[in-house]
Amino acid sequence: MSALTLEVAVKLTGQALAAGRETHCAPLTVAVLDCGGHLIALQREDGASLLRPQIAIGKAWGAIALGKGSRLLALDAQQRPAFIAALNSLGQGSVVPVPGGVLIRDQGGTVLGAVGISGDTSDIDEQVAIRAVEGVGLMADAGVAV
Repeated sequence: MSALTLEVAVKLTGQALAAGRETHCAPLTVAVLDCGGHLIALQREDGASLLRPQIAIGKAWGAIALGKGSRLLALDAQQRPAFIAALNSLGQGSVVPVPGGVLIRDQGGTVLGAVGISGDTSDIDEQVAIRAVEGVGLMADAGVAV
């Protein structure tokens, strides 16, 4: 696969929401971006709070922008806060540096896009994202083993 299609993105959001229901997550919002950072699919469960779409997109966008899962961006934010502040300034506030943004890779390792999930704790959001990506037969790259 050389590009993330709408069909795959919609399947991915469905996988994520199903995984969230199986694990009794709080209402989730799932955003899928292509490798250029453009939104392909967004689903927000009933009861998800107001800013969840922007947070989910920000997690995925940050992963695409820096080529690493948002868990690593969270570490960067702790270790290099000035860098993250500058990055957010350049990205017009689009980066949310907390776990839940996961790169989507094909079997050859090429980045196809990213998924961002928001609604539960960041660690659970990330776990759901990984399950969703793997559920559609692609490789999830959160940057570190969880």
